[in-house]
Amino acid sequence: MRPRSTSAPRDAVHHPLFARFYARMSVTAELRGGVAAHRDELLSGLSGRVIEIGAGNGLNFAHYPGAVSEVVAIEPERSLRQLAAGAALHAEVPVDVVPGAAEALPVKSEAFDAAVASLVLCTVRNLPRALAEIERVLRPGGELRFFEHTLASDRTLATAQRAVDRTFWPLLFGGCHTARNTVAAIEEAGFELGVYRSFRIPGQGVRLPSSPCVLGVARRSTAVDRSAGTG
Repeated sequence: MRPRSTSAPRDAVHHPLFARFYARMSVTAELRGGVAAHRDELLSGLSGRVIEIGAGNGLNFAHYPGAVSEVVAIEPERSLRQLAAGAALHAEVPVDVVPGAAEALPVKSEAFDAAVASLVLCTVRNLPRALAEIERVLRPGGELRFFEHTLASDRTLATAQRAVDRTFWPLLFGGCHTARNTVAAIEEAGFELGVYRSFRIPGQGVRLPSSPCVLGVARRSTAVDRSAGTG
């Protein structure tokens, strides 16, 4: 059995100014940018125990289907965690909001039927480690549902993404890195990639470094861990 991770410090991430900005911007995007429909698609058909990585201010909570028995929502930023706790009170499924970082999830191994990563993998400090943690806490065959910023297929925009990631973008937007190749990282982490699609937010108008997005599903392999019992 893989060892359980140690818990992260209670406030491993602290972006109070960004948290205020995100709390307002995300609600506007939800209502005017069509993000709510993407959340519905992301969470459709989920059931059982779910862990949500980086719950933010809890906008996903209203979209979980009734077949979900419990959501453990991890949020490292204190201000956003407080907002998420308020949103959890109005959710139709049980939601427990707890502190923790994606790289050191404070939960047992193989404890969840599904994991949800929604606009968060762009911000984690160590993406391979975060994905390894998600794999650890999923049961074999468990699903990873992802809705994330990603590297643009257009070379010009991809170049711009890399440029802003090296300079001001992470500083202004809570550590966000727009040029991460999300799908490739998920595959490299050992997940079995399922159906996914690429799109832009907003769908029309000015293209921002954060516009390219990907939404889909991957699964933790049911194969036996080949590293175990060797030597």
